[in-house]
Amino acid sequence: MATNGENHTDIIILGGGLVGQTLALALDAHGLPSAVIDRMPTEALLDSSYDGRVSAVASASWNMLEAIGLGAELDGKGCAIGSIRASDGLEPGRLDFEPGEGEGPLGIMFENRLLRATLFAASQKAELIALHMAKSATDVAREPAGVTVTLDDGTILRGSLLIGAEGRGSPTREAAGIRIARWRYKHHAIVATINHEKPHGAIAYEIFYPAGPFALLPMLDDANGHRSALVWTVDEQDGPAMLGLSERAFLAEARKRMGGFLGDLALAGPRGSYPLGFHHAAKITGERLALVGDSAHGIHPIAGQGLNLGFRDVAALAQVLVEGVRLGMDPGDAQLLKRYETWRSLDTLMVAMATDGLTRLFGIKGKTASKIRRFGMTAVDRIPPLKRRFIDEARGSSGKLPLLLQGMTV
Repeated sequence: MATNGENHTDIIILGGGLVGQTLALALDAHGLPSAVIDRMPTEALLDSSYDGRVSAVASASWNMLEAIGLGAELDGKGCAIGSIRASDGLEPGRLDFEPGEGEGPLGIMFENRLLRATLFAASQKAELIALHMAKSATDVAREPAGVTVTLDDGTILRGSLLIGAEGRGSPTREAAGIRIARWRYKHHAIVATINHEKPHGAIAYEIFYPAGPFALLPMLDDANGHRSALVWTVDEQDGPAMLGLSERAFLAEARKRMGGFLGDLALAGPRGSYPLGFHHAAKITGERLALVGDSAHGIHPIAGQGLNLGFRDVAALAQVLVEGVRLGMDPGDAQLLKRYETWRSLDTLMVAMATDGLTRLFGIKGKTASKIRRFGMTAVDRIPPLKRRFIDEARGSSGKLPLLLQGMTV
């Protein structure tokens, strides 16, 4: 629902991006009211122009979206990932990840603009979500008795728990004095959507080069033919030059790195670029505070798990809060926040370090390093339990799963 003048709610969420809106909807599905504050105006959220940004929603994350009522709106609007094919450059030897019989796809590729618009439309209809769009917090006070947030239009919101969901540069995290481990990869990711002559077969390709991974992610076909999203990691000094190439030269370079296996290429949207980095918060809770998504952790896109880590935060936090409130506890109770911290800390650290390790491993140059990597891929391919672990990570179904990620409400 839109802002209705009420200034008290259980939970105040700073940041209305994909993770913040999903958390609000997960809470609404269980009867917990929240307020969502975001600087972005409604028109920008509903902008239908395609910016080339896409996300791989892992199968466990899709379970949650269905459980909170978004399945019908999103069904059929994304491209299922039937398998993942990883290789060290174009050298012989590769690793294929495929779901078991009857398991369904590993994930679904969606355009970010579609996810944003769908989440926002659902939040507008939700009875227990107060949206404060094109607003920002000018003052935030976290005290033992509760949280008070003053907006730039003078609105005062009071609640029991504050959620930081603003993204990598989270002002909430900084104001709380939470330290983070942070480093840059000296890489840029070039993103674009391409049309290609041959069908992708619902396969996601991850081709590793010393400068970084070259990923092709399957998308739904459109009027212009077969489509894939391209995420191409290059050295940071090469980023501007890559964006400055003519369309013809850019596609020629892309086809060279693909080995031409998808045939002729054409750009299906604008090219974009962003720097790559890593950060991990020393803790994700404070007094009446919890961090979710990129406010808590940011990883290399090498495995496409960034958004899914945020969705796992959402599922765990929603379960902790719902179960606590049912026991008569305050949503900002330190015991509940400690449970959330414990539940999420190991998983986020393990995924973060795994992606960082892969980035560094495949960045080692030389034929000897390449041979060792290909030997490792072959070994994983031949050891079913180890390969199964990788598949479970891709699906987001490893570890102790919150109920929402299993497709069940709390």
